[in-house]
Amino acid sequence: MTDSQRSTGAEAAGSLRALPAVDRLLRELGDESARAAQVARAVLDAARERLRAESGGAVDVATLLEQIAARLEAEREGPYPRVVNATGIFLHTGLGRAPLAAEVASALGHAAAGFQQVEVSPATGERRHREAGLLPDLLALTGGAAATVVNNNAAALLLALSALAAGRSVLVSRGELIEIGGGFRLPDMMRLSGARLVEVGTTNRTELRDYEQAVTSDTALILRVHTSNFRVVGFQHSPSREELVALARARGVALLEDLGSGLLSPVAGPLAAEPDVRSALAAGVDLVCFSGDKLLGGPQAGLLVGRDDLVARCRRHELFRVVRPDRLQLTALGATLGLLATDPLGTPVAAALARSGAQRLEQAGALAAQLAARFPHARFAAQASEGQAGSGSLPARPLPSAVVELTWPGLSAESVAAQLRGGRPAVWASAARGVLRLDVLALLPGDDERLVQALARLPAPAPASATPAPAPPTALATETSPASRPSSPLAPPSQTPLRGGSTP
Repeated sequence: MTDSQRSTGAEAAGSLRALPAVDRLLRELGDESARAAQVARAVLDAARERLRAESGGAVDVATLLEQIAARLEAEREGPYPRVVNATGIFLHTGLGRAPLAAEVASALGHAAAGFQQVEVSPATGERRHREAGLLPDLLALTGGAAATVVNNNAAALLLALSALAAGRSVLVSRGELIEIGGGFRLPDMMRLSGARLVEVGTTNRTELRDYEQAVTSDTALILRVHTSNFRVVGFQHSPSREELVALARARGVALLEDLGSGLLSPVAGPLAAEPDVRSALAAGVDLVCFSGDKLLGGPQAGLLVGRDDLVARCRRHELFRVVRPDRLQLTALGATLGLLATDPLGTPVAAALARSGAQRLEQAGALAAQLAARFPHARFAAQASEGQAGSGSLPARPLPSAVVELTWPGLSAESVAAQLRGGRPAVWASAARGVLRLDVLALLPGDDERLVQALARLPAPAPASATPAPAPPTALATETSPASRPSSPLAPPSQTPLRGGSTP
């Protein structure tokens, strides 16, 4: 063995001896659980392999602790980790749509750890409908006579068509033959239900007489669909809800309306243009279906509200058991409805969408100042902007918002975006025109600190050369005029194409 080989072997042995004991790591970590010990041993094993392969090297205890903590945190988060949504799309389908209110999350966590009174009546001990516990609040909020719940709105529509129109015809305007996210199309769903689609009118103009001429003794339903993920403008016309209600009653057929986004009652502001459930039922619509995880602000669910007899037929259909929700969906939905019964702005969705553009610009300015103080080598600028409700809500109607534009020395905007997406905590944002855009529309309490933690993991710039004078380290600007956005905030030119469109 040569002197060089002996020296290399001694260096490797010294590095291996410098590795800390598991007990020391656990004490410094502040977690002496059996699982933490397992993870610590795995991290130490990986470090030993690296040191042997490299014939020695430095042992950094702080890095080992970070690796152990990161693995434990990833395990606690599970396969669907929490992220900071800085995309400017609040109900982002790819990011889980509506965040639950803190009170709802608490109720859900409390219930999940034990048994629940779901399908039994405490008064009689007999079996009851599993959604019975939340019906009083749901009916009070919507003004409906009866209701039931399934696992999403596409399931609610499929169930209604199957139960009420299988083997018979359903009238739908050609302008409402929508496709929702993932390539699911209304005509395909109609075929699956066994109902026969009868198209009326044209893509841009459908008159009341088109429906009148199409109604026959074979007609089971008139279906009115809210075009929640697009708008037809210009030379267009559709019969009013009141006209279709009058026609349905005169001809003895039921009127079913798919409202999609789940706005329960009329509100002012940006949501004023969105159709709501209470107004539809008050106008005489026989049955309404809508989502629970969009503007309602709850978990994924599909709700059917309307006439007693129609709801009962849906509940008796064989498909009902296939699409029913589980106890945790019902718990979260019931808690959300209970919150809305006392506070119309009680959900994060409602509270966020009620904020003004000026408030969002002020929030972005404060965030830019906070980040500039923490990372003086980077540049941050607050700008007015436009966001979206997302998930088929408020189609083509932008919401006033604001962004913090970030430039990080030595990294492209696309590289920063990719590193933030893969970090812990993960941050989803868009990159455009050479800057990273952190939109404040969907930021939640605590997200400012999560952004600081995420940015702290980015590589610091190399020390500046002594010869050229460096540029000013930070430029903080707050502008009141809207900055131009990418052509589509769902997929800006440089953004990874994770979209916030409408899916079931």
